[in-house]
Amino acid sequence: MGSYRTHGVLFSVTMSPAMSPATSPDWSPISWQTKPALQQPTYPDTARLEQVMQDLAHLPPLVTSWEIEKLKSQLAEAAEGNMFLLQGGDCAESFADCTSENIANKLKILLQMSLVLTHGTQKRVIRVGRFAGQYAKPRSEDMETRGDVVLPSYRGELINSQPFTPADRTPDPVRMLRGYERAALTLNFIRGLIDGGFADLHHPEYWDLDWVKHSDHAEEYQKLVAAISHSLLFLETLAGRAVGAMSRVDYFTSHEGLHLWYEQAQTRRVPRRPGWYNLSTHFPWIGMRTAQTEGAHVELFRGIANPIGVKVGPGTTPEKLLELIGILDPRQEPGRLTLIHRFGQKKIADGLPPLLDAVQSAGRKVLWVCDPMHGNTEATASGFKTRRFDSILAELDQAFALHQAAGTYLGGVHLELTGENVTECIGGARGLAEEDLQRSYHTQVDPRLNYEQALEVAMLIARRMPAEPFPRIV
Repeated sequence: MGSYRTHGVLFSVTMSPAMSPATSPDWSPISWQTKPALQQPTYPDTARLEQVMQDLAHLPPLVTSWEIEKLKSQLAEAAEGNMFLLQGGDCAESFADCTSENIANKLKILLQMSLVLTHGTQKRVIRVGRFAGQYAKPRSEDMETRGDVVLPSYRGELINSQPFTPADRTPDPVRMLRGYERAALTLNFIRGLIDGGFADLHHPEYWDLDWVKHSDHAEEYQKLVAAISHSLLFLETLAGRAVGAMSRVDYFTSHEGLHLWYEQAQTRRVPRRPGWYNLSTHFPWIGMRTAQTEGAHVELFRGIANPIGVKVGPGTTPEKLLELIGILDPRQEPGRLTLIHRFGQKKIADGLPPLLDAVQSAGRKVLWVCDPMHGNTEATASGFKTRRFDSILAELDQAFALHQAAGTYLGGVHLELTGENVTECIGGARGLAEEDLQRSYHTQVDPRLNYEQALEVAMLIARRMPAEPFPRIV
């Protein structure tokens, strides 16, 4: 048993001599506290923080180690070119949006997109939702000023709340318990839907979103569903029995592992497996703002057994990237490391090839994923933060071309999207313009693709992927 005091708070952790091969002797779930920790809130009540951490550490895990290992094996397959990762969901979840309708709609759009991708690419799709934990967001400034009032910036509902008052903006550790509860409710409902047949390929009509029946893309999608249904009926008639595997899908969760107190509280050992698992999510990732090799986030992530993602983009040098890879994946474990590049459509042509070349020359096997959202954010004259759909598609298209030229495989896409009828990104099938943004702009932080735009992205990938020179499922 070891104990550490940091910011006036004493924490204890049980250490076992049987450390994981991936974990060095100088690592523990609290060793990050000795490193520079960016993007962390300052809690004025340290006694309350200590009590919340103890409560969280004794609550049941949100996910299991065997689910995590299953995802890791699938990500290893994706890195070999045999599968494709679809990762999508909210930029930042809100507690108020933890409703059955919102959860079901996000699940519906990911199921529809995965069906389009599987049909078009002839590859199995790994479905990973950006929810059940995406409650914290990085901010450019620690403080926000309005007139003569200066208050802490809004960092997501895991930490504080949006109204500009001292009570709302003061970080409250109890919100970590509320975030845990919402994540548990979300996961419970998703598992119930999937186990109950919601994802059954025999009944894709369960996934329809009523408000988009008028869409041209919805019509194209329905034709695709009809073709798949006919093929499935033919296969089952030929076999003389139902194809049971079509009634259920694997589904995993992810979030940015930004708030280190929250991530630490759910990092623990499990029976009959070596090492430490972050059991708050299957697939945590490190954002670009916190990916310093000497920083606290890299320190925590290097010791957990989960598959992990790292955002890379402008400012990421080949030398720093290789150093980061060496720290996070020293044993070169299949499925361990996913690199999510986010350059923006104007910078990807110059920024991505040196990174591809460096990783390939070093003999490293990683899963490459494109995030075409974050590098294409802009503000309109009226003050709305938005993204142009054409820029998103342009970055995706360039990403495929650059990987193909380098002889590497683009094995996934990372999107901010919603099943709601929002108007947050400009363009797409309905030609949304700047003046349309005010109609239904609901995001707390970053603009998201709506249903039509998300489905259009899936169709673009499905059309683009067959050109990739990698093995495909027969």
